Amino acid sequence: MRNFHFNFLIVCGIFLAARLAFGDGFIVIDRPILPRPIPIPGPAPAPEYLAVKYHRVNVTIDRQVATTTVDQVFKNDKDYDLEGTYIFPIPEDAAIKNFSLYIDGKKLSGEILDKDRARMIYEDIVRRMKDPGLLEYVGRNMFKARIYPIPKHGERRVEISYQQTVPYDGGMFRYTYPLNTEKFSPKPIEEVAIAVKITSDIPIKSVYSPGHEVDLKVEQYKATCGYEEKNVRPDKDFALYYTVSEKDMGLQVLSYRKGEEDGYFMLLLSPGELENKAIGKDIVFVIDTSGSMSGEKLKQAKSALKFCLNNLGKDDRFNIVSFATGVSPYANQISPAQKENVLDALHFVDGLESRGGTDINEALLVALRMFPEETKPRMIVFLTDGEPTVGVTEIKSILKNLEEANRNKVRIFVFGVGDSVNTHLLDMIAEKHRGASEYVLPKENIEVKVSSFYRKISEPVLSDISLNFSKVKVHDMYPVTLPDIFNGTQLVVLGRYKGQGSSAITLTGTVGEGQFTGRRKSFVYEKLFTERSTEYEFIPRLWATRKIGYLLNEIRLNGENQELKDEIVQLSKEFGIMTPYTSFLVLENEKDYKRWGITPEVAPAVRQSADTVKNSMRAQVGGESVAAAKSIQRMEHSRVADNPAINTVKQISDKTFYLRDGAWVDATYKEEKVLMRVQNVKYLSAEYFNLLKEKPQLGKFFAIGKSVTVVFEGVCYRVLE
Repeated sequence: MRNFHFNFLIVCGIFLAARLAFGDGFIVIDRPILPRPIPIPGPAPAPEYLAVKYHRVNVTIDRQVATTTVDQVFKNDKDYDLEGTYIFPIPEDAAIKNFSLYIDGKKLSGEILDKDRARMIYEDIVRRMKDPGLLEYVGRNMFKARIYPIPKHGERRVEISYQQTVPYDGGMFRYTYPLNTEKFSPKPIEEVAIAVKITSDIPIKSVYSPGHEVDLKVEQYKATCGYEEKNVRPDKDFALYYTVSEKDMGLQVLSYRKGEEDGYFMLLLSPGELENKAIGKDIVFVIDTSGSMSGEKLKQAKSALKFCLNNLGKDDRFNIVSFATGVSPYANQISPAQKENVLDALHFVDGLESRGGTDINEALLVALRMFPEETKPRMIVFLTDGEPTVGVTEIKSILKNLEEANRNKVRIFVFGVGDSVNTHLLDMIAEKHRGASEYVLPKENIEVKVSSFYRKISEPVLSDISLNFSKVKVHDMYPVTLPDIFNGTQLVVLGRYKGQGSSAITLTGTVGEGQFTGRRKSFVYEKLFTERSTEYEFIPRLWATRKIGYLLNEIRLNGENQELKDEIVQLSKEFGIMTPYTSFLVLENEKDYKRWGITPEVAPAVRQSADTVKNSMRAQVGGESVAAAKSIQRMEHSRVADNPAINTVKQISDKTFYLRDGAWVDATYKEEKVLMRVQNVKYLSAEYFNLLKEKPQLGKFFAIGKSVTVVFEGVCYRVLE
C-alpha cells in the first residue's frame, strides 16, 4: 500500500525535500589543468563545486573539550585534471589541530583566515559563481588550502580536525557543527555519517539534537549518539545539547521569546542511566491468536513474547492472555517473575496456535481484572492484527467497557500488525488508557519492533507524573498526558508560557520502595523562563508540529469541527508546516495557492486528491488508515524540527519563507499593511555587500536566493535581482 502522505504530494506535483544531514568543507574548482599545447575546449568553464563522495565526522567531547575530525573524499568526474581551493568554515573559538592531504608523498599546508578576510573570500565566490548560498558563513573564520592536481576521474581525500570548548550554561552544554556546505555538492553524497562520544565528571542526563534523528545511548558518565544517511545533499547545521546533573532526575528548560507574544519552552527530563532505581511492575501480555495470525506472524509474535518474558525484572509480576474466538489466560492471576514461573510461561507460549475470530473486548477485560489495587506501575502490552469480529464489536461499546473496568489505571500499549487493524479503535484505547500505539507494517519484523519497544518500558523509574510551575503560567503543553519515565530514556515536553523570570518547577511521581509498594516523591528545580531570547530558534516550529499532530488526531478520531480546522490552517501558514490534511484545508481558499507555490495548472489535481486525503482521515481500517495514523503519530511525538516538505517553503532560523513569483518572501511581511521602512537592495551590488558587512546576521536569510524579502530589526529588506 502506497504511503498516505506520499500519494498526496505526488498527485499535487510537489516534490519532497531531501532529509537533513550535516555539512563540512567544500572545494571550489579554480581551473582545469591542461597541457599548454592543448587549448581549453570552448569557452572557459564557469566556476563550480567539486562533488563529494562521502564525509564522515567523529566527535569526542571529554569534560567540555570537543575534538572534531572530518574525513571527506572529493570526486573529479571531468575528463581533465583540476585545480581547486578547499574551504572549511570554522567556529570562531576553534583551533585547527590537523590538516592532512598528501599528493605524491608531499603534505599540503593551509592557512587560517580571520572573519574579515574570510568574508572577502566568501563574497568573491558569491560574485563569481552567482550563488548566494555562502552568505550564511559571512562573519565566520575560515580554513583555506590549495589542492592540485585533482586527477581526472579521480579522487582526493581530505582530513581535518579542530578543537573547541563546548559552551556551558546552567547545566546545559551545546555542541555545534555549523557547517552545512555539502549542499554545494553538485551530486547527492553517497554517505554522510557522524558519531559523537561524550564523557563527563557529572552524570549525563539528556542528550538532544533538534535537527537530526540520532541514535542515543546515555549512561551515567558517558553518552554516544550516531547519525548516518545515504544519497543526500545536506543543507542544515547540526547541533547537540546535553544536560548534566547530580540529581536522580535531571530537568532542563530551554525557552524562546520574541516580541510581546507568549514564549515557547522545551523541557528535557531524564533519569539518565540509574542503577537499582527501577520500580517493579505488573504486566499482562495480550496476544491475538486468531486465524489471520497464522504462519510467520504468529511465529514472530511468539518470539517477541519470549523475549519479553526472558527480560522481566526480579520485582516484576506477569501474566499472558491469548485470545481468538475465546480467551485463554496462562494463569488465573498475576505471578511473580521467578525462574520456574517464567519457564512455565515460555512453554505456554510454545503451545499457542492460530484459529478462530477476534474478541478484543473480552480479552482486554480479562486482562484488566488481573491487576491488584497496588501502587506499582501496571501495564498491558496488546498485540493484534485485526479488528473485532466476535463478541462486542462496536467501538463505542468496547471503549465504554474498558473505561468502566480500568479502575486501577492500567496503561495499555497497543501493537497493530498489518493493515487490517482498526486504527481508530487501537489509537483510542491507547490514548484513553495513557499508553501508546505502534503499527507494524506487513514487511516489518514484529519481533524486532516489539522487543525494541519492550526494552524502553521494561524499567519504569517514575510513574503517574505531574509538573507544576510556580511563577509562570504554562499552556498548550505536548504531550497533553505525560507518560511514565523509564530507565535510560528521556521525556521532551513542548509548551507556551506567560510571564518571565526564575520559576520553581515541581516534578511529582511514584517511585519504587520495596517489591510491591511505591510512594509519591517530588523533585524541585529552579529554572529561568526568559523575557527575551531567540537562541533556541527551533523550539516554536517543533511546538507547532506537535500541536498540529494533536489537532489532526482529534479530527481523525472524533470528527471535524470548524474551530480545529481553523487552528490547523493558522499554524500551517505561520510555520510552513504542510501535511496532507492541512493542505486540503488551506486549498479551500484559492488565495492560498500562491502562498504555497501551487500553480493553477496543478490546482484541479490538488482538489481531486484532497477528497482522497479526507477519506483516508476518516478510514478506520486498511493501509491508508495505518499510514495516516503513523504520519500523525510522528508529528505528535516529533523531537526534530524537520525542514518543510515542499520546495516552495523554506525555514531559516525562526522565519518561514514562501516562494512567490520567483522571490522568497518572509511570512511576517504583509504587503497590504506595510507600516515599516522598506529598503530595496540590488543583488550583488556594493550596497548589498556593505549591508552584509554591517549586519552579518542577514547572511543566512540572503543565502536562500537572489530575490528575497525579509523583515529584520523592524526594517523590510528587499533583495532584487
